[in-house]
Amino acid sequence: MPDDQIIFHHYPQSPVSEKVRVVFGIKGLAWRSVEIPRLPPKPNLMPLTGGYRLTPVMQIGADIYCDTKCIIRELERRFPKPTLFPGGAAGLAWGVGQWTDGPLFQDVIAVALVEMSPNMPPEFLADRGPLYFGADFTLDDIKARYLECLANIRAQFGWMDERVQVRDFMLGDQPGLPDALAYYLIWFLRDRMAAGEAFLAQFENLEAWESRVKAIGHGTPSDLSDLAALEIAKKATPQTPEQADPGDPLGLNIGDEISVEPASGGPAVAGVLHSLSANHLALMRQDDQAGRVCVHFPRLGYRVNVS
Repeated sequence: MPDDQIIFHHYPQSPVSEKVRVVFGIKGLAWRSVEIPRLPPKPNLMPLTGGYRLTPVMQIGADIYCDTKCIIRELERRFPKPTLFPGGAAGLAWGVGQWTDGPLFQDVIAVALVEMSPNMPPEFLADRGPLYFGADFTLDDIKARYLECLANIRAQFGWMDERVQVRDFMLGDQPGLPDALAYYLIWFLRDRMAAGEAFLAQFENLEAWESRVKAIGHGTPSDLSDLAALEIAKKATPQTPEQADPGDPLGLNIGDEISVEPASGGPAVAGVLHSLSANHLALMRQDDQAGRVCVHFPRLGYRVNVS
């Protein structure tokens, strides 16, 4: 089994995983699918990530990529054709992601959480509520904002509807990163909202675009067990070269003992800084089950602490 195969740790209902699955489709990639639990503990994922618990995670040999920003950037680097930036749209498209994964996602997840709440297991609500809305989250607070969030979504989906009025995809004739960034939210809301069909029907252009993106598919997945993925990591060697960033505002240096945690909260991952740039960092760590692994994170949205 080659060390350069894509192994994707996810679960089918995960909205942010759908974003990456669309990227697999755009690039026509073959990948191994490891289905992980929706709730912690995730005993055969944690050895790879060092404690990072969010979904999804991508593994290539002994290199582990956390967060969709990091995953998608690495996919574009390794598989540049077809590009996610047709027409030379690199750069600004990442800023679109800060909107779709930020304010728009918060509105969508609030509506979806309220819609799902009558049939949602208490342990799922107890896990996801604080994760998305903070430690002082209450379902009553989110319910009180439901109509406001729906109005926000209506305005923002309207922008997307205008965008695809005269083009097949967000950037023109070919699909790209903005299509994946927008599509997963429509996909998620349509499935979670009781009146989703009626709500989305008001966006005629967006629905036609949605069908075109759906037709792209998810590439070519094949199943792999979580234990097999662990064994692949243990037998492999991280392939990421050392890379310093002399201009780093925090003054980080290769070899520093650091920990990395999501700015929104979550367990910190500790290791030795191995690679650094304005957009990413990677740390080396040793695990009894996974062996020596290199864990990658985006800089944006994560806090770094020096031991």
